[in-house]
Amino acid sequence: MKQMILLSGLLFLFFSSEVVSREEIKYPDNYRYWTHVKSLTLHAGHPLENPFKGIHHIYANKEGVAGMKNGKFDDGAVIVFDLLESVNQDNASSEGKRILVGVMTKNNNRYSATGGWGFEAWSGNSKSKRLTNDGGASCFACHTSKKENDFVFSQWRD
Repeated sequence: MKQMILLSGLLFLFFSSEVVSREEIKYPDNYRYWTHVKSLTLHAGHPLENPFKGIHHIYANKEGVAGMKNGKFDDGAVIVFDLLESVNQDNASSEGKRILVGVMTKNNNRYSATGGWGFEAWSGNSKSKRLTNDGGASCFACHTSKKENDFVFSQWRD
């Protein structure tokens, strides 16, 4: 019986700490007022087409911009990836509906298993429908190719 109570307690602590770490990453309200770092469009045929085909806008908070400029991100840096449909009509591309909002937040202690970065994403315009269900492991797996840039794809360009 004591073993069952101990096991139940350990499972509770494990799952509740997982919820706390996920809940720590908040939806980045007003991120479109942060510094716009870059935009790009992924088209059909790109290796990341599924699930990232569309118009990408990258924003960073003050700490995130500093990291992009010097190549090292301090705790508190936040980078937002805003993905929208690309609507191609009359020889022009424009933004369609939002597909997702992705966030990277730097905290070396909390996210040591993922290079010091916490990852989260929200579906469409929802501020409650989270898309990350593996603690950011799948996001980080892709970002490992950018280890030399502190796991960040975007770089500052003057």
